[in-house]
Amino acid sequence: MALSRRALLAQAAASATAVATPSPTAGAGGEAAPTTTTTLRGTIPPGAPDFVYVPLDVPPGVRELRVSYRYDKPPTPAGTPGNALDIGLFDQRGTALGGRGFRGWSGGARSEFFLRADEATPGYLPGPLERGRWQIALGPYTVAPQGLPYEITVTFVQGAPAPAVPVAYPPQRIPGRGRAWYRGDCHVHSVHSDGRRTPTEIIALARAAGLDFVNTSEHNTHSSHTAWAGAADSGLLVLTGEEITTRTGHVLAVGTDPGTFIDWRYRARDGRFARFARAVRQAGGLVVPAHPHATCLGCAWKFGLGEADAVEVWNGPWTADDEVSLASWDATLCGAYGDRWLPALAHSDYHRDPDRIGGPQTVVLADDLSRESILAGLRAGRAYAAESSSVSVDFTAVTPRGAHAGIGEALAVAGPGTEVLVRLSVTGAEGCELRLVTDQGLALTVPAATALEWRTTPARTAYVRAEVRHPPQAPPLPGPPAALTNPIWLRP
Repeated sequence: MALSRRALLAQAAASATAVATPSPTAGAGGEAAPTTTTTLRGTIPPGAPDFVYVPLDVPPGVRELRVSYRYDKPPTPAGTPGNALDIGLFDQRGTALGGRGFRGWSGGARSEFFLRADEATPGYLPGPLERGRWQIALGPYTVAPQGLPYEITVTFVQGAPAPAVPVAYPPQRIPGRGRAWYRGDCHVHSVHSDGRRTPTEIIALARAAGLDFVNTSEHNTHSSHTAWAGAADSGLLVLTGEEITTRTGHVLAVGTDPGTFIDWRYRARDGRFARFARAVRQAGGLVVPAHPHATCLGCAWKFGLGEADAVEVWNGPWTADDEVSLASWDATLCGAYGDRWLPALAHSDYHRDPDRIGGPQTVVLADDLSRESILAGLRAGRAYAAESSSVSVDFTAVTPRGAHAGIGEALAVAGPGTEVLVRLSVTGAEGCELRLVTDQGLALTVPAATALEWRTTPARTAYVRAEVRHPPQAPPLPGPPAALTNPIWLRP
């Protein structure tokens, strides 16, 4: 049968020449350990598939596997992307979507990695180095018109495997303050993907930022889940998760079962996302599209919000794409009427300095400091966003008979004409303005120094949410937020 053009491209991209060179190296006790080095070369043409697999035959008796790679970066005309090549690894169990063969991914963050039974480069999973056909996964993020020549050097170190290290994960509950507002950042990156800090360093930064919890969100790997086991000693709850980085958008898996891997090798056109969104929920986590209107290649969210549990509307320092994300999220509220709506979350997307962990952060009302309670609060939308731990928001709605509701809740009233009093006060936001936004748009603006009170009825207002804004920097656009809340729904 004739191959399609795409199949031919895949075959050409995966074709590699191999040269094996035996050489000695020092063993664990200082003695020479036999090694074999294999060099794999090939060229990925323009128009190649998103992922190209280079077969690697692992011999028996391998104690350590080392991989390094490089690729050409020829000049390209202005406006034309050059070469950028990501890398990862699958073992003899195969490359099937969602399968068990995944052994690690570093994307473009590093040019070399190793695996042993007891240890691996961050981003990769330690474990047995079984004999068989493994696959080096190459992800041509962009390919220059000249093509993308690559060279992969693989070294096999022979010898008895080191003893495996027992697996330990961070606890799912730590001492808290009972039912209270807890501050967290569910989008942070460490050295296990393209971040620059270790988990230990991030723990210290998170506590200094006044956070109570974080979520591990490495790009396309769960290797860091075991690296946070000591976080509880610092009073920080660590939720385990992943940032699933597809070619048509990024999505956070928040609070999945420790050890859960979610595949990322698909596009919106493939119709596969629903399967992996279900996998996130089956593992106890939340599906949260990240920076949905970001402008970087492949970053904007193209899968729709039908499978989402919440959405990240504020990602790092406030930019124009966050303003678009906020407006797009607000438009979804207008059609929800409190029945099924998506809560808004805010995260730092921390990678390296000068990024700031907890800038912004999500403040959630939870029964205690546990995975179950934090996720329940986020899922229900009992949360607001703040630029730092110095900003606190009190936002409620009450009826003349004393019924009341807070952020993310619905206020049941006697009828559509029942008057409702909305109260908003903020601390830590000097010089800002308070804004109330309803399904009709901006309803009221006052200086933040004033405690805001506003009256309405369900007949006029389906929901009301609050914004705390700094002075405008580029009028007529509003200034960046100091805080944003999820809505309070008014239901006759």
